[in-house]
Amino acid sequence: QVQLVESGGGSVQAGGSLRLSCAASGNTYRSCSMGWFRQAPGKEREGVAAIYTYGGATYYADSVKGRFTISQDNAKNTMYLQMNSLKPEDTAMYYCATRRFCPPPGGILRPDYNYWGQGTQVTVSS
Repeated sequence: QVQLVESGGGSVQAGGSLRLSCAASGNTYRSCSMGWFRQAPGKEREGVAAIYTYGGATYYADSVKGRFTISQDNAKNTMYLQMNSLKPEDTAMYYCATRRFCPPPGGILRPDYNYWGQGTQVTVSS
């Protein structure tokens, strides 16, 4: 089992920044990849950014490339999402997730992860 707890959400104006954190506990050594996902009201959950636990390769949705940065601190079992130049369309509940087995090629941003946090709200006003 893995437990995930997100923090760092809030309300900002367009152009602002936020840094989300995801603290993991439990059998984290079994994790192949971790990711950030978001879901806005009435929309499907979508992958924002993901990182392989070993090796650190990162992947981003086209909508956030150049603005968001995913990182991890393995010593602290914590993953981060630095979000800059935020836009109103970034408003959503943000979730962190981890999966035990590695995703198929091209699938790291698909929301078929094993463990999920409770989410943290990000609201960007224009």
